[in-house]
Parts: sequence; structure tokens; C-alpha cells
Amino acid sequence: METMLVFDRDTVRAHRDRAAATVASVADLLRDAADRLLDRLDDMTGTFQHALDVGGRGVVAPMLRARGIAVVSSDLSVPMARLNGGLAVAADEEFSPFATGSFDLIVASLSLHWINDLPGALIQLRRALRPDGLFLASMPCLGSLAELRAALTDSELALLGGVSPRVSPFPDLSDCAGLLQRAGFAAPVADLEEIVVRYADPLRMLRDLRAAGETNAVRARSRTFAPAGLFPATLAAMAGEDGRVPVTMRLAMMTGWVAGKVGET
Repeated sequence: METMLVFDRDTVRAHRDRAAATVASVADLLRDAADRLLDRLDDMTGTFQHALDVGGRGVVAPMLRARGIAVVSSDLSVPMARLNGGLAVAADEEFSPFATGSFDLIVASLSLHWINDLPGALIQLRRALRPDGLFLASMPCLGSLAELRAALTDSELALLGGVSPRVSPFPDLSDCAGLLQRAGFAAPVADLEEIVVRYADPLRMLRDLRAAGETNAVRARSRTFAPAGLFPATLAAMAGEDGRVPVTMRLAMMTGWVAGKVGET
């Protein structure tokens, strides 16, 4: 069955190319999410020696090396791959170049949500793991950026009488463990971590999304410039009583093993 092409992968790559120069400004946010994911390693039996960091944006690889783990990094973007230090490969997650059984740990922190064939990508990542290997991933799930999505929809309806997709679609948390199971992982688990950031400067929220390479890459997005009043109206609608703009990220924290001895959490 042909994969439904929801995302423009060339645009995803271009956004990450551009963001390589600015991503350091949001490193604290990315590191917070990665910390929450890598904390799960502390509860695992056994040790890991060779890891693949998928799309870590210069944050995840140093955190793994600090744990004494040898790391190879991959990213769709060449400039972004260079930020990881050490061994790095520019590679499309939908066409993995890694041989079967290359790693005993794969970490994908906030890097899978712009992939069209996610089940296929997960299968390739599983194959790159050795028996007893661990897969850790986080991705935004349904409810992420809910404030922005709702305010954009209301503002665009008021201004134009219709809406276009301006925020990426996200899977439901309940579907994430199923994705792992479908890809052949053993003992798949998906649990929720919620991060709320409150911006005193509403425009900084938009700048942070751009700096992280997270601007709209949906194929069905409008290709015309947004009306001048759209984002001011949206940000005004999002502001709370204290004037701050809340942004909620609901992260599915996904754990799966390759057949063999299953680690304990």
C-alpha cells in the first residue's frame, strides 16, 4: 500500500538546514525533553555501548557520550548532522543506511514526527538494533501545541472564512505503542510527559519554533503569505490573564526492545 505523503520532506530538510544556525538558542528546551527520555536508561538492567542518535540536533549525542556510550549520529540535514560532533551521517530516516545489528541502543528525541512512512522507518530502526537492543523515542502527540492550533483556527476563520493546515498533525498517545508493536518491537510502552512553557514575549514562541526547525512542512499547507493580522490576532487570543502565552507539549515517550532478554523498568 502506498504511503500517504503528509509532509514535504524537502521542506523538512530545508527547515533543519536553516535551523542549524539557530538551534543553540532552544538547546535548553531540547535538553529538557532529552533528559526526560534518557532518564529511562537509569531504570534499565545491563549497559549499552554503541548508540545511534537520530536527529538529536547537537543535544542528545553529548548526553549519551557523558554516559560512556559510543555514538553515531544521523540527521536529514547535513548542517544539523555536523552539530553532533564525532561520527555523523546525513541520512533520510525513511531510508536508513545502517546495517542490521549495528547498535544496542537507538535514541530518537523529538525527531520522528515529520516522517511520512513512520511504520517503515521504525522497522528499519529495529533492524539496526542487536538482540536485546533498546529503542527510545519521544514525539509530540495529540494535544501538543493545542493552544496555538485552536487560536490559529479561530483567527483564520475570522479573517478569511476558512482555514489551512498550519500545525502538524500528531498521533494519539494510545497509537504510539501500537506503532512500536507493528514495527516488531517487544514490550512496547508509550507513556506521557507534558511540558508547558509560558512565554512573556509571544513572538519568542514563534521564533523558538523556527529556531528548532519546527515550522510548517505539511504538504497541504497554504503557499501564500499569511494575512498581516493573522499572527497578532492569534497571539493575542492565546495570552492568559498574566499576559503570558502558554505552549503545551504532550510528548509520547516510547520504549521498545528487540527480541531477546527484555529490560526491566
